Amino acid sequence: MAHDDIFTALADPTRRRLVDTLREESLSVGSLVEELGVSQPTVSKHLKVLREAGLVSMRADGQRRFYALETETFLELQTWLSGYLPAAPELVVVPEKNQVEVHASSHDVTSGATVAAAQLGRTVGRSLEQVTGRAQDFLERFPKRKFGRKR
Repeated sequence: MAHDDIFTALADPTRRRLVDTLREESLSVGSLVEELGVSQPTVSKHLKVLREAGLVSMRADGQRRFYALETETFLELQTWLSGYLPAAPELVVVPEKNQVEVHASSHDVTSGATVAAAQLGRTVGRSLEQVTGRAQDFLERFPKRKFGRKR
């Protein structure tokens, strides 16, 4: 699989719409024509490009042709792209502290993503404290129920 072919195929907005439409289930050409609101020859032309790039596969059922995403190609692309991304920090929820902690990955590089994740962790922690405090205030407004037998 050549990554250039994939990126060239996905450069066209109509082909990206086709890929988005096929995300949930395989569809016939007729269904894709209805969904996208373009002509059958146009859909067929774009499906051919996607098929040649290895992004979709075709299955014949009588006269109808059904198209589906080739998940293997997308997984290979994801693996290739992940080599260009910084290692994401791990977010860990700590219920005892009512906060989210950021644990650096094994690469322990302070990047913009790590700083953003740390800020997110502090924000989520503060939000949890505020929500639990408001809930406690709300519950304290109600009279305490007395348990036991009525007399």
